[in-house]
Amino acid sequence: MDFKFLIISAMVALTALFYNPSPGFASILNTADSFAVLGSSTVTNTGSSVVTGDLGLDPKTSITGFFAVDGGPGIVNGTIYGPGPVSLQAQTDATAAYNGLASMVSTSNLTGTNLGTLVLTPGVYTFNSSAQLTGPLTLNAQGLNNAVFNFQIGKTLTTASASSVTLTNPGLNDGVFWQVGSSATLGTGTTFTGNILADQSITLTTGVNINCGRAIALNGAVTMDTNNVSDNCGGSNSNGSDNGLTIGPNGGIVPVGTFPTAGAPEPATIALLGLGLIGFRLKKNKITSV
Repeated sequence: MDFKFLIISAMVALTALFYNPSPGFASILNTADSFAVLGSSTVTNTGSSVVTGDLGLDPKTSITGFFAVDGGPGIVNGTIYGPGPVSLQAQTDATAAYNGLASMVSTSNLTGTNLGTLVLTPGVYTFNSSAQLTGPLTLNAQGLNNAVFNFQIGKTLTTASASSVTLTNPGLNDGVFWQVGSSATLGTGTTFTGNILADQSITLTTGVNINCGRAIALNGAVTMDTNNVSDNCGGSNSNGSDNGLTIGPNGGIVPVGTFPTAGAPEPATIALLGLGLIGFRLKKNKITSV
């Protein structure tokens, strides 16, 4: 038996095993990922809103104010799904994501702190009750890939007029999430970044723009008034998308990159180690071809 060949084959197999991503993981939003707006009781619009991404509703039936539905002024650059298997599955997946985000261990408790003028780095930020944003909030991803910002808000999220959330120094596939225990209201002219997952309703007042993210109401309405909501975050920099988190086989949320598992080497490191050992073995035994 050619033991040299067996050693090489084993090393290649081991490298491939560790290098390939686990098939047990999936995107945190799953089918809800394609939805820029998703409601439960109603989705209503006033004014010339533009939704880039799918729009859905389940279990109720009232979608109003969009050209493709009733001739209203709103435009959807995507597919509109009424109650049915697609919207139902999206709501189911969004609920699983909401519960997973809520279960993540907090890295900082900001209860009572106004988010305005803060500069935050990736982490899990908790508000025991409600969160308020007055002015600009800067999220500095520090150039990290898969950087995660998760805001766990016990009750309501409210922004004052002309407030903003801006992601700076992004890496690839960063994720920004707002897990809201009750309802979210974004004030007039707010420019927002991230995925809002509210247990109840989401109200986007006049001129609110979610340039990179989603408005998902699990048990209530999404109310719009001359807004832009886009889940298209531009090219491979999916900032504000869901790519920074995965759901493990047991349903738990697994952050990628920013909060690594202690002692787990990078896949590329393992791959290089395996190839290095193969090269060492070949040189030691003076094998010129296999």
